[in-house]
Amino acid sequence: MANTNSAKKEIRVAAARQERNKSVRTYNRRTVRKAEAAIATGDAAATDNVKAAFSSLDKAASAGIIHRNAAARNKSRLAKKLNATAAK
Repeated sequence: MANTNSAKKEIRVAAARQERNKSVRTYNRRTVRKAEAAIATGDAAATDNVKAAFSSLDKAASAGIIHRNAAARNKSRLAKKLNATAAK
């Protein structure tokens, strides 16, 4: 347990930050899964879903919710899957 007032406040701040970031992380996961599902089924709206996932990942990275390299990695993997289906 925290002893100092500043440590107690940091616990409160971290909890508030975690709660605020949770919805963004969940939204990112949902958009990426939706894009992957659209790619797997060969849906015509796959490119729109991938664009939405790219946008949400970029927003989260710019806000510092996820690391910029993690966003870039996820975007790269999605683009790779989309391009693989387009090449078929």
